[in-house]
Amino acid sequence: QMQLVESGGGLVQAGDSLRLSCAASGRTFSLYGMGWFRQAPGKERAFVSAISQSGYSTYYADSVKGRFTISRDNAKNTVYLQMNSLKPEDTAVYYCAAGRAFYSSNYGRVATYEYWGQGTQVTVSS
Repeated sequence: QMQLVESGGGLVQAGDSLRLSCAASGRTFSLYGMGWFRQAPGKERAFVSAISQSGYSTYYADSVKGRFTISRDNAKNTVYLQMNSLKPEDTAVYYCAAGRAFYSSNYGRVATYEYWGQGTQVTVSS
């Protein structure tokens, strides 16, 4: 089993920044592609960003491209999501996820990831 613990969420104003962290334990972190998803009330869980096992490849949803940056530190078993220029529509619970069978063709799919964190709330006020 891999345990994932997110932190860094909170209540901010539009235009502010937040950095989410996700600390992993229990498995060899560097073997897993990592993703961030979010779920707003009444909506399905949606892809936000992902990063390959080495960190060489990164992927973003169109809605966050240019504002969010994903990174990972394999020595610290941690993945980050830097969120700048936040908008009210970014309000959601943010989840990190780990997938062993992570490829450039499947990074945006919920089913790609076998381990999930408990989520952290991000609320952006206008």
